[in-house]
Amino acid sequence: MTIAYVLLNCELGAEADLIEKLGELEQVKDVFETIGTHDMMVKLEAENFEKIREIVSWNIQKLDKVRSTSTLIRKEN
Repeated sequence: MTIAYVLLNCELGAEADLIEKLGELEQVKDVFETIGTHDMMVKLEAENFEKIREIVSWNIQKLDKVRSTSTLIRKEN
């Protein structure tokens, strides 16, 4: 299992709508708003790196009002 965290910036006021839409994705395990350089953080769990990349590229980045994302993949020891 691959775990990733997606730091997301969105248009002002779009947070609640995006949290709802992100929660509909099977691989999304947690979503919460943040204060600082990013508007929210999304925790993903998927089979492998390629699936994470697919979810971010084709599902999260394509959502209306998403301005940018930054993905961190958890390193296994």
